[in-house]
Amino acid sequence: MFRSAKLWFVASALALSAMMGAFAPASAQDIAPEIPIQEVFGDDNISVELRADGMPVAGEEWLLALRFSPDTSSGEEWHGYWSNPGDAGQGMDLRLNLPEAWEMGEPLYPVPQRFVQELESGDLMNHIYKGAFTVLVPVKVGANVDNTTRTPVTGFVQYLACTDEICVPQDAVLRETQGGDFARWQAEIAPLLDAQASFAIVGTTLRIAVPLPAEVELTDPHVFVGNERLVMYADPQQFRRDADSLSVEIPLSDWVNEGEPDAVSGILSFGDGAGVRFEASEGEVAFSGEKVATLAAPATPPLWTLILGALVGGLILNIMPCVFPILSLKAISLARAGESEAQARSEGLAYTAGVVLACVALGGLMLALRAAGEQVGWAFQLQSPGVVIALLVLASVITANFAGLFELPSIDTGESHGRGAFATGILAAIAATPCTGPFMAAALGAALLLPVPQALILFGTLGLGLALPFLLIGFVPAVRRMLPKPGLWMERFRRIMAIPMGLTALALIWLIVQLGGRGFAMFALVMVFGVILALAVVGKLQNAGKMAWPAFGLIAAPFLIFGAFALPASYTVQTADLSKSLLNPRAFSNAALAEARATGQPVFVWFTADWCVTCKVNESVAIEREVTANAFKEAGVIALVGDWTQRDEEITMFLSEQGAAGVPLYLWYEPGEDAEQLPQVLTPDMLIQRAQARR
Repeated sequence: MFRSAKLWFVASALALSAMMGAFAPASAQDIAPEIPIQEVFGDDNISVELRADGMPVAGEEWLLALRFSPDTSSGEEWHGYWSNPGDAGQGMDLRLNLPEAWEMGEPLYPVPQRFVQELESGDLMNHIYKGAFTVLVPVKVGANVDNTTRTPVTGFVQYLACTDEICVPQDAVLRETQGGDFARWQAEIAPLLDAQASFAIVGTTLRIAVPLPAEVELTDPHVFVGNERLVMYADPQQFRRDADSLSVEIPLSDWVNEGEPDAVSGILSFGDGAGVRFEASEGEVAFSGEKVATLAAPATPPLWTLILGALVGGLILNIMPCVFPILSLKAISLARAGESEAQARSEGLAYTAGVVLACVALGGLMLALRAAGEQVGWAFQLQSPGVVIALLVLASVITANFAGLFELPSIDTGESHGRGAFATGILAAIAATPCTGPFMAAALGAALLLPVPQALILFGTLGLGLALPFLLIGFVPAVRRMLPKPGLWMERFRRIMAIPMGLTALALIWLIVQLGGRGFAMFALVMVFGVILALAVVGKLQNAGKMAWPAFGLIAAPFLIFGAFALPASYTVQTADLSKSLLNPRAFSNAALAEARATGQPVFVWFTADWCVTCKVNESVAIEREVTANAFKEAGVIALVGDWTQRDEEITMFLSEQGAAGVPLYLWYEPGEDAEQLPQVLTPDMLIQRAQARR
């Protein structure tokens, strides 16, 4: 369960890491003393010096020190990071140019500090150093050393300097200088335990047993695990003490999907700035003894608030543009619900069961795929051309049914009301998945992070909110009496409702073109034509009172077989054409976002998909407008767009980091400030006003 972080530097730190890597030398040997290396970012915010503890002695260990000193002149409090930075940030990348046969050891760090940011979707923890700090680097000296002619050691280091709001990449060319308070710096380093620790994976937790004398005081113990992405950094840690052993239980991260680690290392902090390093091998860990008190962990959002958000979000989906096409199905069922008390309740329960089951199934499948390492989000199925083609066939069949081309009792026609309402509920849930409303966004974002049972409760509650109006009509007679009485008008209304369902089918055809190209869509239409032709024959036979459905199989089968072979062969991945946008945006990536923010200009980022109706409505109403483009141009706003029509793991991960399970998502970055999440339904002047405020 990896915490998503709404702080922008979760994404920017990764982007800055990539930027810094682009300028890094390939190896330590590339940094020759006679070749000057120019740093790209400099070390203005946290300066660094390479100090040496005297002269090297052949065959012995020699200590170098990297002394990091934050700049305090601007009033900003800059901090650096431990080797494992936590949920965000960037560890140090050090390259030293050493003589042949000399070996650089593992850098040694002081006990880090915890920096916790409370978020609605879960907390974020970084492992940092505030103020000046020193990292010691042991070097195994070779056999031949002549200090009279020896060239000072040089190197190159990259790291990250952050405040509570912004992060800036830093780098520096290093050159050995003598001197420094090595006695104090060595005392600050967490010493290595001379006894072996042990660890065990127990269910969804990591247990570590550290040999620790009973007389060592623990004011607020915390284990900083060196293995990246192994545990949930911000989750509370449970400690037990039994004689001369301290055991800790830490929740595992969802990123642990490649088997158990061979070893676990880290630093045990006692809570007062002191601590010890440990190396743990796999073994038995008895989590027993007296419970050790720790300071209260930051509060996380209560589950009941997330459930309420999912319920309200599902209710709002009934009026969101992406759900509107399915209202034609629901309208007929709602009108017919007045026939009898028992039937109304039966339809209400059947429809609700269909919606809830579909939402739980989709949510469960998404959680399973994410647990398997796939980067997917809400509405992930609409990124699959096969699923969209299946929806096209379904929408076309329902359109033909509504138009009177044939009769299918199980889909909201005169008989089998329960089955029809159940099927309608499933279809309504599937149609709703491209959208996330204002309240459900936080709930679905949290669902990606919670334990599976709680996450499934949220998905089920979302379905209940979507079905709630229909459920109320089935169980509240006063609401049901407000509906028109059943009559011949229902058949005419059904024929009229074939129009929005037909438009839904046309929209799916357009989406298929965006996913796989025109040839792909043409073959899909041929297959759909065969299905509709077969249904037309079925309707003729039904009107004549003859056996109809065997004819459907005979006619449709050749077209379906054709589609099974032709569609995969004709599929071509499509890329978004950004040249058509009035805002002249750049394609989103973490690196592009970091580059745009580094310009000091405001940045607008929007995430969209061709299958998201809400996204397209927002674009026509507020984004893709001449007045918006002019306002952005005058204010120097940089626009980035993340197109999520096709699967994109980088976009999926960024959405998760922002606490969003799907699109749309709109972010506004003022220079040097955190991202502001804009509402998911934009007003026409919202972006214009923000741009004009910059002038």
